[in-house]
Amino acid sequence: MNTTQLIEHACTRLGIASLNAMQEACIETCKTSNDVILLAPTGSGKTLAYLIPLLSRITPDAHRLQALVIVPTRELAQQVEQVARTIASGCRIVCCYGGHSYRDEARSLETTADIILGTPGRVLDHVQRGRLSLESVSMLVLDEFDKSLELGFHNEMQALIRSMKQLTRRLLTSATDLQELPSFLPMNNATRLYYIDSNKKTEQKSQLAVYQVASPEKDKLATLYELLCHIDNTPSLIFCNQRESVERVTNYLKSKHVVCVAFHGGMEQPDRERALCRFRNRSANILVATDLAARGLDITAVGHVIHYHLPLDAEAYTHRNGRTARMDAEGEAYLIIAPHEEPPLYIEDIRYLRLDGEPHHPTPPSMETIHFAAGKREKLSKGDILGFLTRVCNLSADQVGLIEVKDHYCYAAIHRDCMKSVLEIARTEKIKGRRIKISKAI
Repeated sequence: MNTTQLIEHACTRLGIASLNAMQEACIETCKTSNDVILLAPTGSGKTLAYLIPLLSRITPDAHRLQALVIVPTRELAQQVEQVARTIASGCRIVCCYGGHSYRDEARSLETTADIILGTPGRVLDHVQRGRLSLESVSMLVLDEFDKSLELGFHNEMQALIRSMKQLTRRLLTSATDLQELPSFLPMNNATRLYYIDSNKKTEQKSQLAVYQVASPEKDKLATLYELLCHIDNTPSLIFCNQRESVERVTNYLKSKHVVCVAFHGGMEQPDRERALCRFRNRSANILVATDLAARGLDITAVGHVIHYHLPLDAEAYTHRNGRTARMDAEGEAYLIIAPHEEPPLYIEDIRYLRLDGEPHHPTPPSMETIHFAAGKREKLSKGDILGFLTRVCNLSADQVGLIEVKDHYCYAAIHRDCMKSVLEIARTEKIKGRRIKISKAI
């Protein structure tokens, strides 16, 4: 497919009317420039901006690895893979990241891929074990490069780039302005596309209301719960600065019978995936997380961002708040301020919020999540899950929510009133002729 055909195909497959201005500019620039640096905020559509020019240059059945896409986190690797597989035609893609089956990846690498995408550490591990050679790679994408540096992947990326002997094209994306690039990345003459628009800050101010909530004690847990009892039940993100704090806040809220999930880098990958799935499918409306959740995650329609801990700097504050008030939506950010704290000077237009009036305990979500102990590798599809739930379990279409299929398991959101009957039916019924263990995901 040429670029025009690929754009039309991508828009059709993804259900979008057209590309945005940033995506169009990046695609056009890549036609004439071998090195491109794209600076644009999280959630602006950078994935499509680089995938379309990359895919337009892939030669299917070339029997050689042609492109490498490096991303900082496992979740972003999964998201990019999903988009790439949706719009790619005839390309073989292998995704490599930690926390899931190394054996599955090794088996996939036995046949030459056109594109490898993954996290720096996992890709380098395959290279060092001799399972993967990057010598034929001519195209490199470093997605969310600033985040990769922030997470400490400098040495891994340096080693990967040095192993690519035929590299001719580089595309780097970042959500923050990069004044200086590391010495291992020779892109001094790159074309820079700057979409971190100063107008965006003004626009976000009009859509994002920022509130200061005073905590009478240094320990903010009681104030956090009181705040959740006063705001509406819109999906909310609570940010903490340490993993231990995420666990402490989550356990406290659960003790108050608030449905919530935790997310941080110390969790096992299946636990991280389950937490994000429950937040996406609205079987948990509250996600308690470290700044790992501030970027690179496929979560939308967040109404509230709550800074349980104050952000470490202005950049972290911006990325956290970027989870709400996106596109044309409105959103609210809350900073819980203890007696010994003051709001940072970089926070402007802050309002004071008094938690007056009658509090209302957060309403439990209408959906719950069910877990199927089989996935893509066992030839289970979304259609199989939907068919089982509607035809076998007699659920109506509006009683089934988001279905996500992973390598070896699936998640489906169903109305909470249906959980008991579905689990009872699942004990005796089969899916595609096989009995699959089905349980409630918690």
